[in-house]
Amino acid sequence: MDVPTILKLGALFNFINFFIIFRFFFIIYLLYYEDKISQLVLQNALKEINTISTEETLKKINNKVYNLINIGDIQELEKEDKVENSHHIPRSMMEFWLDPENVYFRDGKFGISKEMALFCVVDLRAILSAKSLKDIGFEKVSHIDGGFLSIRNCGFTII
Repeated sequence: MDVPTILKLGALFNFINFFIIFRFFFIIYLLYYEDKISQLVLQNALKEINTISTEETLKKINNKVYNLINIGDIQELEKEDKVENSHHIPRSMMEFWLDPENVYFRDGKFGISKEMALFCVVDLRAILSAKSLKDIGFEKVSHIDGGFLSIRNCGFTII
């Protein structure tokens, strides 16, 4: 082998080593910061949306002031118990089903002029969903603090 070929192979070897090391540290970075990034997104969303307690939600539901909306996915709905008089809108379809100008709009599913209280199993998707609805113009939207786990222990009728 001549010297230029050896130099080219050496440069290629250095580049491959750099790429492998870079990928390693990038993966470490993502593993470390991924949780922090999602927490930051949630904290920022919480600053912009209304949070309602389960007790307050129960009063408003009994007075027929709120639409209670479960945004869990269909598999969760089939596995978990349901809250009486709640509506199901999957998180993945929420903006589409609620937009009167969208082809997927669910006319008559419930009165969109009423306030909406969103919940999911834990709470995280409901926070982001409420923020998303607020961003597209819905003002009367809240998420229920504690999600379904809190609702179950608060006096709602579970079916």
